[in-house]
Amino acid sequence: MLDRRIDSLVAGHATATPHRTALTCEGASLDYAALETAVAAMAGWLAAQGITAGDRVALYARNHPDSFVTLLAASRLGAMMVPLNWRLSPAELSWQMADAAPSLLIHGPDFTEMATRLATESACPRIALGGALEEAWDGHHLAEADGTGSPDAELMIVYTSGTTGRPKGAVLAQPAMIANAVMSHDAYAMRPDDVVLNILPLFHVGGLNIQPLPALLLGAHVVIAPAFDPAATLALIDGHAITQVTVVPTVLAALLAQEGWLTANLASLRMIAIGSTDVPVPLIEAVHDRGIPVVQVYGATETGPTAIYQTADIAFESAGSIGRAGCACEIRITGRDGAEMPVGEVGEIWVRGANILTRYWNNEAASRASITDGWFHTGDMARIDDAGLYWFADRLKHVIISGGENIYPAELERVLRDMPGLAEFTVVGRDDERWGQVPVIVAVRADETVTGDAVLAHFDGRLARFKLPKDVLFVAALPRNALGKIVADEVRALLEA
Repeated sequence: MLDRRIDSLVAGHATATPHRTALTCEGASLDYAALETAVAAMAGWLAAQGITAGDRVALYARNHPDSFVTLLAASRLGAMMVPLNWRLSPAELSWQMADAAPSLLIHGPDFTEMATRLATESACPRIALGGALEEAWDGHHLAEADGTGSPDAELMIVYTSGTTGRPKGAVLAQPAMIANAVMSHDAYAMRPDDVVLNILPLFHVGGLNIQPLPALLLGAHVVIAPAFDPAATLALIDGHAITQVTVVPTVLAALLAQEGWLTANLASLRMIAIGSTDVPVPLIEAVHDRGIPVVQVYGATETGPTAIYQTADIAFESAGSIGRAGCACEIRITGRDGAEMPVGEVGEIWVRGANILTRYWNNEAASRASITDGWFHTGDMARIDDAGLYWFADRLKHVIISGGENIYPAELERVLRDMPGLAEFTVVGRDDERWGQVPVIVAVRADETVTGDAVLAHFDGRLARFKLPKDVLFVAALPRNALGKIVADEVRALLEA
């Protein structure tokens, strides 16, 4: 498996189990034979347009089976897919198009106006998914069924979520996709008879790579939701007998808030995977109350994303942990000098393995700064315990240094989780003449009578005095990115304003 391309692995199922369902979306399904036909036709058409090894093909579309057809066709040619986040602003999309310089823009039919603008700005041809593209495919097949792409070829440029600073294009090669799949198969005890539901955006590795692509490489069935809807998700789990699904905390919270959560038929679910750095334990426990293990996975765009994960057999007794080192990579916890930290001490997570990015696109300086002797510096802080379990602390960039002491905002945010009257909150550092920085809470009220003094009083006796927040700012909403993560730079801008 490790010396194969992802498209050839999926094509193998078209030969072995041609009539097994591969992809389902909005009631329509493709079996593995039909998926292979679509991939071959797409690859043939792309080749006829002059797309060759190393060329970029941008995809600007909502969740759809064509996301996988495009990716697998690019794999066959040795080309690179660049998934674009349709939630970004025009200026952000224009920057990514200029940076990636794709040879072709494929877009969803509902994004024609913006796609036309992007194509014009970048002098890049475009074509819409659907009838026009399918007609273009007609009759196009590669002369050689196995294609021309290398098993080592760079396959994707995925732009980081940009919670701090301008996004960087993480380049993921074929071995990274395969290594990630190997770890997903291990983490979720994935089987060919699994039915995996995807409700996360496919423009991000969290949606694409945590479960759906690994499931296709195994010959399983993937059900794609065009967008997340809590009630529809519960109905899909019941209607398709879903066995696996990946969520993020905001999505899980929305599911738990559904009136039908406690009575929904979830009997088919073997586990729920949750991808985030710091998952509120009460959310996990609420799912455990229904007898369903929640398996936490940790990683980053640059790690494919899988790097550390729980497994179902330890999920109930290790709630809140991000799990153990993945089976296809190495993990170390390092101090500021790069030396490994002792058990129990917080340090930065470094990852080494085939799953990490090969480089940042057009950014040699960032590549050199982020990778040392094959170790990728995640920028996340954690500790390891005596049982080999990792426990997330915070983002390195979020750490507040106050009077020479490290303060981890995530630790303060955990205290706030049982504070009544708050809808959402985060903690960031504010410059201070005396201490260098001090922690400040930025929050959205659920109860308008809640005061800043009451929020600060909630910390009394619960943390060391030097960690206590010094102020509270109430806002109408917290800025979040496409995956629901709070954008730190924008929160700090709210403080400055």
